[in-house]
Amino acid sequence: MASLFTRILDREIPGRFVWEDEWCAAFLTIEPLQPGHVLVVPRRESDHWADLPAAEWTHVMTVAQHIARAQREVFVHERIGLLVQGYEIPHAHVHVWPSQSSADFDLAGAARDVPAAELDDAADRLRTALRGDGHDTAIPD
Repeated sequence: MASLFTRILDREIPGRFVWEDEWCAAFLTIEPLQPGHVLVVPRRESDHWADLPAAEWTHVMTVAQHIARAQREVFVHERIGLLVQGYEIPHAHVHVWPSQSSADFDLAGAARDVPAAELDDAADRLRTALRGDGHDTAIPD
């Protein structure tokens, strides 16, 4: 059975995509730690990140870095958080988000019921910043 993330990647479930290429995609989580919280997800289903081929994992982390740079441009932050833990969905992925403090690293404290307009705005701002950084071919319309 396809993971929740595969179903989002396959457009069976809607997502607010900010990056897509042949190896991975990045989209906003519906339960953000902070505005602009993005998940970078490899297309290959793998329960554990260490089981992905090295080239794919390296690519996922490179995309996470591009996302982080865009987040630094458009969101208030002290740091950009990066987290790989994989307990919530059995499909390797990376959380990348604008962080205000170390307290932001608790996924149990993620926001619930975020208005769709707020998520749409965050996705639009990130896509604009990523295009501005020269990543046009990977940014969905």
